[in-house]
Amino acid sequence: MPQVSDPLTVTAVAGSGLSSALVDLYSRRIPNPLTLAVAASGLLLAMLHLGAVSVSQALLGFAVGLALMLPGHLIGATGAGDVKLFAAIGTLLGPSGIVVAFLYTALAGGALAIVIAARRQLLLTTVRRAATLVRTAGANVGEIERAVVNRFAYAPAIAVGALAAALRL
Repeated sequence: MPQVSDPLTVTAVAGSGLSSALVDLYSRRIPNPLTLAVAASGLLLAMLHLGAVSVSQALLGFAVGLALMLPGHLIGATGAGDVKLFAAIGTLLGPSGIVVAFLYTALAGGALAIVIAARRQLLLTTVRRAATLVRTAGANVGEIERAVVNRFAYAPAIAVGALAAALRL
């Protein structure tokens, strides 16, 4: 894995994650200009040899991030902004770093989902729906998508996962 924990990369990941999380919490969206700025920053750092990854690694990190998050979007588990944000952060972390970030993001997202479901008094219902989703290979996606109460901002989980990967925790 490349040296991801250099100070400039960590700062860029932390700033990108924090700003995205705040915007997502406030508006429940991650705007395209924000994700474009994150991707452009990652590519610029790579082109100027200031980041932890080369230009080719930044582009591959983008592609890997997109490939990892897109299936979740296709089944309705994440929003398009989450997918684009994660891919953009891949330009900062590179391909191996974004894979690590994906694992940390999944853990943070799962913990966040449990906390939110418990606060909404929907933990048992959420667990049942998740079990059915896994057991039936997504046969209840429509039911889950119609349940508006199951939605929550996912950028905080992405921010935590990406920062953990950048810090090489």
